[in-house]
Amino acid sequence: MKFFQLSLFLVVSSLSAFAHISIQGRIISDEDQQALYGATIQVKGTQTGTTTDQFGYFDLSIDAEKAELIVQYIGYETQIIEVQRPNEELIIKLQPTSLMLSEISVQSSNIKSINQLAKIDVELRPVNSSQEILRYVPGLFIAQHAGGGKAEQIFLRGFDIDHGTDISISVDGKPVNMVSHAHGQGYADMHFVIPEIIESVDFGKGTYYADQGNFNTAGYVDFRTKNKLDKSMVKVEGGQFNTVRSVAAIDLLGEKGNSNNQSAYIAGEFMLTDGPFESPQNFYRYNLFGKYNQLLNANRMLTLQASTFRSEWDHSGQIPIRAVEQGLIGRFGAIDDTEGGITGRTDISATLDEKIGEKTYLENNIYFTQYDFELYSNFTFFLEDPINGDQIKQKEERSLLGYQSKLHHEGRLMGYSFNTSAGIGFRHDKSNGNELTRTVNRRTNLERLAFGDITESNAFAYINESWQINRLLINAGVRLDYFKFNYIDNLQTNFVRQSEQKSIISPKLNFNYQVNSNWNLYLKSGTGFHSNDTRVMVAQNGDDILPRAYGADFGSQFKPFDNLIVDVTAWYLFLEQEFVYVGDAAVVEPSGRTERKGIDLSARYQILPWLYADADFNYTEPRSIDEAEGENYIPLAPIYSGVGGLTFKHNSGINGTFRARYLGDRPANEDFSETAVGYIVADANINYSTSKFEIGIMVDNIFNVDWREAQFDTESRLPFESDPVSEVHFTPGTPFFLRAKFSLFF
Repeated sequence: MKFFQLSLFLVVSSLSAFAHISIQGRIISDEDQQALYGATIQVKGTQTGTTTDQFGYFDLSIDAEKAELIVQYIGYETQIIEVQRPNEELIIKLQPTSLMLSEISVQSSNIKSINQLAKIDVELRPVNSSQEILRYVPGLFIAQHAGGGKAEQIFLRGFDIDHGTDISISVDGKPVNMVSHAHGQGYADMHFVIPEIIESVDFGKGTYYADQGNFNTAGYVDFRTKNKLDKSMVKVEGGQFNTVRSVAAIDLLGEKGNSNNQSAYIAGEFMLTDGPFESPQNFYRYNLFGKYNQLLNANRMLTLQASTFRSEWDHSGQIPIRAVEQGLIGRFGAIDDTEGGITGRTDISATLDEKIGEKTYLENNIYFTQYDFELYSNFTFFLEDPINGDQIKQKEERSLLGYQSKLHHEGRLMGYSFNTSAGIGFRHDKSNGNELTRTVNRRTNLERLAFGDITESNAFAYINESWQINRLLINAGVRLDYFKFNYIDNLQTNFVRQSEQKSIISPKLNFNYQVNSNWNLYLKSGTGFHSNDTRVMVAQNGDDILPRAYGADFGSQFKPFDNLIVDVTAWYLFLEQEFVYVGDAAVVEPSGRTERKGIDLSARYQILPWLYADADFNYTEPRSIDEAEGENYIPLAPIYSGVGGLTFKHNSGINGTFRARYLGDRPANEDFSETAVGYIVADANINYSTSKFEIGIMVDNIFNVDWREAQFDTESRLPFESDPVSEVHFTPGTPFFLRAKFSLFF
């Protein structure tokens, strides 16, 4: 008994020896009194720090009688605040200012330090199209090969991701990737997003994040829309190729909303273009979006939002090189100009953020999506059917219901701070009439190759723990995913429901070491996965249907000078056996093990107070492991790529960018006997901005180079050919494309 009392006395004495203060506060914008989510608070001279939550709140414990806090948020003036045993909550108001890289620290309280680069890019480089927002991710390339209405082809970390097989994409917590899609697994169409309302971009490369599940192998991207408009605006754009685009975003509550702790706005976009092709695209798209926020009390916020999107287009598809070289068609011509499609998406969602303790908050999100898709393509022309041609129709109608709950908690244990995040949720997809049909001229159905109903459910749970031990941050997490797959083949005479289920556990372990305030090192490791199409699951009887990906990153972010931030990473990724459902042919195609290794380098430099430079360079060596040397290349996987540019924002109101992107030559097939030719393309824009209006000019491909945006090694046959030919087919990249814009703010 005496031993127990003595032990208790020693423990209490040792704990009381640490004089510490607890600081609670809230960080808001002095301009509109809105909470600043993700602002950083660092204790000067230490590695202790935190970030604000959804409400702008933070909680920090310090083993000292007093301290100086460095408060930072990109686009706002840094503040240094001295605190000494505060008796009440701090309210810190930050002043908007021009971006100064010298005031940005590379100290990080989490493993996503590279997100600093995205915050800088969003602040400096507003984008002008929904597909361009993906380019905020350093090293990510996109290609459009179907007239502007189809989801972009994505390239990242040595992957030809197709339309989303190996990158998880979400907007405000809603998934963009469509599982078991009629056109391809993970299909991610971003065209329902209005770029002008994007507030922030959260991204990560690799398999290291417990809150990210399906498709998170090469990485993930999560876009967040604005909770509140700074100003209402109307924008009109017009340019070559009969292009017209208009955008409106209207604040509905104004100052009255601010006084009642609520905000609401609506936004809309409408676009028309024929594109540069000889056969007009007849493209149109409209988007409508609405969002409402209500601070129910000091600790609870409700967000409601709804959106709808519709698009229709014609396109010229990929054309064979021989047809251009023989003069049969021009670079912007077509073999089958009846290709095209129509698609739409409607979303509704509700989010409740609640602070349930001094250091704990809970986020609940529920969403529902209604989606339809119909696409007509012809990749091989007259290879299979010399009379009618090889046009195919891919079609589906889908409903998607999901829910997720996330808990965040900060605390201290044995003198060290820790951060816990945990989550549970589910996603349920119902795809009716998932169809692949041979057609003629979009009108005549010749033969159904696949036709069925797909139901796919994914339940998940994860926990993520971070400990800050002096200069070292240790992050460990584990994720559990459970899948249930059902397929009803409507081409069969008898009703049969094919069903499979599978679970997978994905552990993560990451380290971040803060050498000093201008230099940190990180080591990331973990496993991830991507599910295969439901039709693959049932065809394989549940075997080898959730292939794992194993990854590791070792890198550093540092500031060699006040105005320069550099991030460099060496990485490795291994994928197990996969089975891929080829939606264009309704067949299951197995592929072997693969590995990718590479180096990513990114830099952001402020040359003058109003002039900024950025550069991203990526090298990757992607290979198939089970194939012989020289026959183990991964088709279309990037090897060398780079992006760079200059951005200027002068006090006179003149601003703009000049940017160039480079994608090197890469193999078009497994033995590199065919080459997907690389390119360098430069774009530019210049604007004059005031508080009331903005005028500007935008030019894509300013030097009017001939380049191939998308390329595939395809076997095809033209109408007059007796034998098929296998060669590169391509979609020409946009030529010199001039547009002007005018925006009015009120």
